[in-house]
Amino acid sequence: MTENIVHIIYLIASVTFVIGLKMLSGPKTARNGNLLAAFGMTLAIIATIVFHKGEVSGLVYGLIFGAIGLGTIVGWLTAKRVQMTKMPELVSLFNGMGGACAALIGLLEFEHNIGNATSIAVILTGMVIGSVSFSGSMIAWAKLNGKLRKAIRLPYYNILNTIILVGLVVYAIYITSSGTHSETHLYALFAAALVYGVLFVIPIGGADMPVVISLLNSFTGLAAAFGGFLYGNQVMLTGGILVGSAGTLLTFVMCNAMNRPLHNVIFGAFGGGGEAQAGAGVDGNITEVSPSDLAVQMNYSSKVIIVPGYGLAVAQAQHVVNELEQLLESRGVEVSYAIHPVAGRMPGHMNVLLAESNVEYEKLKEMEDVNPEFTQTDVVLVVGANDVVNPAAKTDPSSPIYGMPILEVENAKSIVVNKRSMNAGYAGIQNALFFNDKTNMLFGDAKKVLTELVSELKNMD
Repeated sequence: MTENIVHIIYLIASVTFVIGLKMLSGPKTARNGNLLAAFGMTLAIIATIVFHKGEVSGLVYGLIFGAIGLGTIVGWLTAKRVQMTKMPELVSLFNGMGGACAALIGLLEFEHNIGNATSIAVILTGMVIGSVSFSGSMIAWAKLNGKLRKAIRLPYYNILNTIILVGLVVYAIYITSSGTHSETHLYALFAAALVYGVLFVIPIGGADMPVVISLLNSFTGLAAAFGGFLYGNQVMLTGGILVGSAGTLLTFVMCNAMNRPLHNVIFGAFGGGGEAQAGAGVDGNITEVSPSDLAVQMNYSSKVIIVPGYGLAVAQAQHVVNELEQLLESRGVEVSYAIHPVAGRMPGHMNVLLAESNVEYEKLKEMEDVNPEFTQTDVVLVVGANDVVNPAAKTDPSSPIYGMPILEVENAKSIVVNKRSMNAGYAGIQNALFFNDKTNMLFGDAKKVLTELVSELKNMD
């Protein structure tokens, strides 16, 4: 009877995971989807603890609920206090914790399954994948946080990484098939997997962080699925499969958005930043525009497209952008937003950011839909975006972003780019768009200059 109750609760939790994941596909339903999936996970945790087979001491229950309480408080406060600009690195941090949990399961369960080759194989696979996800996510966090700004490439790093990866597989097979199942070998494999996770991510440049985050997320899901298989826990298996498959699909979506195969991102270290030579010779004259002049231009426009980038997130200017949009529309100007799939530091970053300021979802246009509209656009306002609007992706074969589909803002009648300075973007290359005859530069903090722009528009009443 007890076992049937657990299975029913696990089934309900699994259904909430699936429905919640589906609801995450839209900004209007994402919050409720997240809450629904969290409710399902809470049910599964309670069922696992309450209906656990065997005797458990009060001390153990106290430690379990104490750990859950502490983790809940820390996670809640961290998520509530984090700024939207820091959300990508928080996701990396949380994802790394998931990988660490999967690795710890392997370390703890190894001694209880000595002699069972099948269980040992599952344990080692989950531990290796979880360890790689953990250490790799920590490096990704450091890159997003700015503590590790440049990609680090050891001599022959591709060969070195490949040798270590093959070595991990061979070593795991040896431990599984040897029959000795030594814990010394277990911890050696664990350490090697951590090292590989670091070496796997450090050569990858900052422009590829959306892909890396998605890939590491799939690793964590896969590691959790192996844990569910080990315990025969259906809800853990379902959750791991959903996370792993969703992360994998999102990884390929991001790769398609950059028109690059996954192996090129991983082994080619695209987006490496400082070592990119393309664009080094790009120069010319730039033209500046003031908020007052831009206000006049926008006031008499028929169609305006706003291109948000990470600079908008850093300045926390999403609410001001929404105010600008509403003000222009009140004067008969058609306003929409052009969203590049890899804008920001993680998939969907710009969509979430703008949804936070109550921008209507219908106004967020994907790259394929908005590119044909630029030729009929009077003004394109680029706020803090760089690489996703760089024409070098189409015109310069030597550029590290060559072949990446971009927002074709250069086709608009007039282009205004808001940046703090002329510094290169995340890919480390200069942008020829800034020197285009149709481009005007609006220098300064996005929130400050856009607030001035809104004020100038209001003064024109």
